[in-house]
Amino acid sequence: MQIKRITAAESSLVTDLFNNYRIFYKQASDILLAQQFIQKRLDNNESIIFAALNDKDEPIGFTQLYPIYSSVRAVKNWLLNDLYVDADHRKQGVGEQLIKTALQFAKEDGANYVELSTAIDNYTAQSLYEQIGFERQSVDSEFYTYRIKVV
Repeated sequence: MQIKRITAAESSLVTDLFNNYRIFYKQASDILLAQQFIQKRLDNNESIIFAALNDKDEPIGFTQLYPIYSSVRAVKNWLLNDLYVDADHRKQGVGEQLIKTALQFAKEDGANYVELSTAIDNYTAQSLYEQIGFERQSVDSEFYTYRIKVV
């Protein structure tokens, strides 16, 4: 498995995965919308996307990070907003490697922390995040928020 940061020219690598991610969160399938959304984020340098590729260079997972700015601390942190692994490749360390790559990127970028949210009934994700070292920060009616320091 290889984890790589994708460029705008490689956006098609994660289009299907992003569409499946949206379906997982009960959105209607829309490949065109998925393609346009990912392309725009990369074209405008609004997000960082890492893709996990199998031995045949086929995409099997991705994560997307968005910057979070703190005016008081004058620092850019990162929101790990999207993480998705194809169902046939789960429980094989793909998600963990994507997260660890994102954390290393954030650290090298000078961030203090990475934050993420997950559904309160997504026990598998919660277990992974806590195993990696994320700490639960807050809860609302649908999501837990987690944070990990990277400094």
